[in-house]
Amino acid sequence: MTGKASYRLLIIDDDVALNKLLGEYLERFGHRLAAATTATDGIRLLRRDRPDLLILDVMLPDADGMEVCREIRRESDIPIVMLTARGDVPDRVLGLEFGADDYVPKPFEPRELVARIETLMRRSRQPVTPRLVSGGLTLDSETRRVELAGAEVDLTSMEFELLRVLMESRGRVLTRDAVLQALRGIDADVYDRSVDMLVSRLRRKLDDDSRSPRWIKTIRGIGYQFVGDGDGS
Repeated sequence: MTGKASYRLLIIDDDVALNKLLGEYLERFGHRLAAATTATDGIRLLRRDRPDLLILDVMLPDADGMEVCREIRRESDIPIVMLTARGDVPDRVLGLEFGADDYVPKPFEPRELVARIETLMRRSRQPVTPRLVSGGLTLDSETRRVELAGAEVDLTSMEFELLRVLMESRGRVLTRDAVLQALRGIDADVYDRSVDMLVSRLRRKLDDDSRSPRWIKTIRGIGYQFVGDGDGS
């Protein structure tokens, strides 16, 4: 496909037939797919080959895909698309909280997966502000560290991205849809209430009171606004 970026992808899924068919389909778009059928082999390939994006199945023979996702997130910011037969919203939200960037329930249309992969890759390669500061709150995009009054705050990947999106839009009111689109293209219709859950978790970790917010203000019926004072960048 002339003029389009090609990506090195890794899938961890014990469905050998799916892996083969998906690899052949992705080749039509210029992408290369390596496959592993166990979490152990998949993590080994991930560390050795450093692919651009990971496609991860929830149901693996030797591990829980959610836990694998969390383990990978401790050492890598690689975009992760989770595959699963589970279609319930709580399961999808759990996957996002464990560090996945998108969630595709089986069965799926291969072209939809390609579109999601390409969207994630475009967003992951967009430049971001290296360092954001507000009062005693500091977010460093290069080290992936957040500090509050000098103490490090332990955030999940999605909580970190949410805080970054809010801080970069300081003073602007962001709808839930806008937040979701900024979080690497997640389907707003499916994940609308996941924003509320993520904001609630983030507030707890920042010791922020929703009734008298220092950082994140709820705009009833619309979305959220970062209200911290800017004293640096």
